[in-house]
Amino acid sequence: MAFTVARFNLVAPEATPETLAARYRAALEMAAYADDRGVDTIQTEEHHGAANNWLPSPFVFAGSVLGSTRRIAVTVSAIIGPLYDPLRLAEDIAVLDLIGKGRLVTVAGIGYRPEEYEQLGVEWSRRGKLQDELLETLLQAWTGEPFEYRGRTVRVTPRPYTQPHPLLLVGGSSQAAARRAARFGLPFFPSAHLPELEAYYHEKRAEYGTEGWTMMPAEKTPLLHISQDPDRTWAEYGPHFLHEARTYASWQSKDIRSAVRSKATTVEELRAEGVYRIVTPDECVTLGGDSLVLHPLCGGMPVDEGWRSLQLLCENVLPRLKNL
Repeated sequence: MAFTVARFNLVAPEATPETLAARYRAALEMAAYADDRGVDTIQTEEHHGAANNWLPSPFVFAGSVLGSTRRIAVTVSAIIGPLYDPLRLAEDIAVLDLIGKGRLVTVAGIGYRPEEYEQLGVEWSRRGKLQDELLETLLQAWTGEPFEYRGRTVRVTPRPYTQPHPLLLVGGSSQAAARRAARFGLPFFPSAHLPELEAYYHEKRAEYGTEGWTMMPAEKTPLLHISQDPDRTWAEYGPHFLHEARTYASWQSKDIRSAVRSKATTVEELRAEGVYRIVTPDECVTLGGDSLVLHPLCGGMPVDEGWRSLQLLCENVLPRLKNL
């Protein structure tokens, strides 16, 4: 059976505080609903300073989801590691790991938008060194033992629920990211289907003598919306998908390699491209592949339409996938 994901980034162009609060509340209710019906993970992410309210605080949202659910995993993919204070992040993840009893998955990348570093007062040129320090500090902190940190001896408590440490992956699309994951003995999460980079990671891991594995996206992993009438849904809600696709594309340089990469400038082009797909329940069942990624509130999608998509997944698709 395919691994099922419900993705939330809470994008909401022109939202008011009241409508945004309702959207956040709906996302938590959707997560609880998905938890009860067998969806495998809630995925969230991080961006700063976006005019469309893209979620900037993934761990706050992740904690709310963990507190509202019983069994579903929560994947933060990805944090921008150098923007965090390493000791505080070690504490926050340890607490969330205890709340969720090991259900939190953190993917640590370094980002690709200098303006996010500038907004938070972090030097873009130091991002590699800061990421190294972050990963080293997290792994040391979660042992519960005293260690040297920036010239002083510290100890981080509480110890996390998961031993030897909470699930932490290194994300990225560069050889530097793959080397970093291999050096620290951490799993590697390429940001796109990059078999050559996966092979490089295992080559470096062998050199360092570390353990590890990869979690690589499939060659094609479209973001899905489920509808009984895709033509109507594209006509009515296509601009929401296009808004998110254009926003994300505007942040990506030619060197960024991402599983979600669109060149579309119109709804018609976006539909033909296949990065975002609206499918019927029957089509969803027959998609095949290793994973299904539902994006129910994509680009400011109305909450009612997001609910319809999620309910079709849970009531019309998942029971049939279990029988395949």
